[in-house]
Amino acid sequence: MLCAIYKSRKKDGMYLYVEKRDNFDKVPQALREAFGTPIFVMLFNLNGEKPLIQAKNQEVAAQIQTQGFYLQMPKQEENLLAQHKNAQKNNRT
Repeated sequence: MLCAIYKSRKKDGMYLYVEKRDNFDKVPQALREAFGTPIFVMLFNLNGEKPLIQAKNQEVAAQIQTQGFYLQMPKQEENLLAQHKNAQKNNRT
């Protein structure tokens, strides 16, 4: 199964996967507005040997088939300051 991958102009790390290039009919209007004008990244073969980095190919394909799209949210950034504060607090006890 081929899918088209788009990145968001509004949110770094947010990607939208749809079955056909430039076909966003199944993507809810509210999501389209939050996503912004999509920037085409590439076509990707979900049945191929190359895996996606942040999601499982089979899960993406299943969501595209059931709801018409797959939304990849950005990874949560590590809060190094909070980790440091917790480490300092634990070292005192």
